[in-house]
Amino acid sequence: MSKLLVTGGAGFIGSNFVHYVVANTDHDVVVLDKLTYAGDRATLEGLPEDRVRLVVGDIADAETVDPLVAETDAVVHYAAESHNDNSLHDPAPFIHTNLIGTFTLLEAARRHGTRFHHISTDEVYGDLELDDPAKFTPETPYNPSSPYSSTKAGSDLLVRAWVRSFGLEATISNCSNNYGPRQHVEKFIPRQITNVIDGVRPRLYGAGENVRDWIHADDHSSAVLRILERGRTGETYLIGADGEKNNLEVVQAILRLMGQEPDAFDHVKDRAGHDLRYAIDASKLRDELEWEPAFTDFEAGLADTIEWYRANEAWWRKQKADAEAKYAQAGH
Repeated sequence: MSKLLVTGGAGFIGSNFVHYVVANTDHDVVVLDKLTYAGDRATLEGLPEDRVRLVVGDIADAETVDPLVAETDAVVHYAAESHNDNSLHDPAPFIHTNLIGTFTLLEAARRHGTRFHHISTDEVYGDLELDDPAKFTPETPYNPSSPYSSTKAGSDLLVRAWVRSFGLEATISNCSNNYGPRQHVEKFIPRQITNVIDGVRPRLYGAGENVRDWIHADDHSSAVLRILERGRTGETYLIGADGEKNNLEVVQAILRLMGQEPDAFDHVKDRAGHDLRYAIDASKLRDELEWEPAFTDFEAGLADTIEWYRANEAWWRKQKADAEAKYAQAGH
């Protein structure tokens, strides 16, 4: 492979992957991104123009997608509507992007015989009980609970069908919750960090007992590149770094690292259909593809993330205002 098409490459996780590829390989990258509120040209700043090209367009538009797939060796499909609260407010964009968009890309990859890697989420598996020692594996039955996770589950099944029915050379990865630089401030960790910077008390859904399995975006990127290079066609690999923390622990860690009292937050009414616990068993990825995460200390990674948001206020200030206005309008 020498040229990659990265969909959603101007978003948080996708842009991190583009930066990682440029720093660690000789590949050239074409980024296809619709530049909705979650995508930003600024995430690609500093990358060499002779190796990275941005195309603004919709992954559900076949006329845009087809020629881009034709000229690349592999598609790495990050593009997705991905916010649970937004999916509860208006599911329609999730159907369009996550299902129709994935279908459009798969058909282009089938026409041109292009390697395809699909980025998914652990949320397709539903949730686990808080006291359950089990973790998600590639064999865990799908049990999505929101319009977001159900459309991601549907897109996963489309990829599996195109492998079996049409022989598409494709792999899937389901990752746990990402954190790190350049994440949109609508998301849990950057929203709490930027609230504290602004002197606003963080808000915590319910009692904060919901558990997420956190992974630094750089580790997600390294895992995806490993799967792209060594993964077996038709296989699903789960990406995680053994970073289980409940939401209360995360908020308290942010407050402590930012010099605040650990109880300087407010409880708010829990979100409808709020999954209890996610936990990833990444042993297949580690054993079969010999991958290991670099960020094994969550609080160290969190401290670095906090410093990035402190140092890059110009990057997030406008999106913060827009996101908080939308939250206020929706009653969050």
